[in-house]
Amino acid sequence: MPTQDAFLAAVQQGYTFKGEHVKIGCGLLDGEVVTGADVFLPLRTLNRHGLIAGATGTGKTKTLQVISEFLSDASVPVVLMDIKGDLSGIAAAGTANDKINERIKLLNISYTPTAFPAELLTLSNEKGVRLRATVTEFGPILLSKILGLNDTQGGLVAMIFKYCDDNKLPLLDLKDFIKVLQYVGNEGKEELTKLYGNISTTSTGTILRKVIELQQQGAEVFFGEPSFEVEDLMRISDDGRGMINILRVTDMQNRPKLFSTFMLQLLDELYSSSPEEGDLDKPKLVLFIDEAHLVFEEASDALLKQIETMIKLIRSKGIGIFFCTQNPQDVPASILSQLGLKIQHALRAFTAADRKTIKQAAENFPESEFYKTEDLLTQMGIGEALVTLLNEKGIPTPLVHTLLASPRSRMDVLTDAEIDTVVAQSKLVKKYNREIDTESAYEILTAKLEEAAQKTAAEQEIKQQQKAKANEPGFFDNPVVKQVERTAASIITRSLLGALGIGGRSKKSLW
Repeated sequence: MPTQDAFLAAVQQGYTFKGEHVKIGCGLLDGEVVTGADVFLPLRTLNRHGLIAGATGTGKTKTLQVISEFLSDASVPVVLMDIKGDLSGIAAAGTANDKINERIKLLNISYTPTAFPAELLTLSNEKGVRLRATVTEFGPILLSKILGLNDTQGGLVAMIFKYCDDNKLPLLDLKDFIKVLQYVGNEGKEELTKLYGNISTTSTGTILRKVIELQQQGAEVFFGEPSFEVEDLMRISDDGRGMINILRVTDMQNRPKLFSTFMLQLLDELYSSSPEEGDLDKPKLVLFIDEAHLVFEEASDALLKQIETMIKLIRSKGIGIFFCTQNPQDVPASILSQLGLKIQHALRAFTAADRKTIKQAAENFPESEFYKTEDLLTQMGIGEALVTLLNEKGIPTPLVHTLLASPRSRMDVLTDAEIDTVVAQSKLVKKYNREIDTESAYEILTAKLEEAAQKTAAEQEIKQQQKAKANEPGFFDNPVVKQVERTAASIITRSLLGALGIGGRSKKSLW
């Protein structure tokens, strides 16, 4: 049976790092904290992404909160996707209680209630900084993948973008794109066919339906100006800590397509705008996606492939992505294999399917001589987790059953008044919470069609006037004039016949 000394030696050897690192907890063996078996998180490997998983109520959201706090302390900006609405409390100081005091004593760490610099963001009309992007910024390829279009339909979208570029028709919001689609399928079909080739009415109709579906999920408020600049996610607060950007998307559970749209656009924008960094001492930005299954459950194969590619490439930009979900199987295997850090909270086994899931989850971890992983997954308490990560050499660290540190910020939501205060102090709200209605494709095409309609109406009116004038009766067509003409002609005719002696004679009366 493994001894405590062997366990302590294995943890200390596996979790000793040269660069900057933070202590997130302490190792447990047979349910007891082993003094000195400290579990550290090296900052330089956090761009290798990670997974935080566990059943509801096991503490995974608090783990996400703890890591975010450590990153902020290390001047690393953070983005939190707050699906459940329970992360805003990070902007307020926590409160110590008996459970927290007991935990910090076991972990041999200090606890100072701390409020962290936070920015509240929103995709809808909630309080906070409004995030928007233009249709043009998405581009034809990304937009086609979001809409789930086939190659033919995607080619038509690319043609539409080319036409708009050539004719200076800015595609800012969805109504611009819808207007262009309608124009392409009707009045402009002949023009575009001459320039770019045949256009299928069926394809334009299909694309239009898919755009309207996206619009019905609330995408109308996301597309538009002013566009959010991703550099604003990488700010450092005035006291030198990393800004924690909390994207409040509590209404996204019923609109997964919009959430996937935003996520893919954000990753694409971060990747395209960030320079190659190589190996940094700490990441430039870390994103935490809570309830990550919402990103994947509505995603098409093309969208999943795009996310997988982005996950592989974005680490070289110094950006790390962490998925937080109940079941590790919620994350596709191709993406799960790219996640270097794994923090697995307890899983529940109520059914045969649950037991199968637990067995699969256990197989994703390194083998351990200290634990029977499959059994331990169902026995861990709240705030405990199995931890393993990749060290600087890319080698997995030993699997450790860890008692995790408690958040120093509030483990509850902000009040409405506190949210108002955070929003009022925001520099970004003033920058982005304004409507800009720049002349774009919708206005230009509408004006063009109105001008064409007015021109057609004017031409029709001229033709009608000319026709009416041609049919209008002249002086000699007047009935009175014609009667005078007939009377005069009759008199002249009788006079001539009378002079020739062949005029008619009047009949004599028999009486």
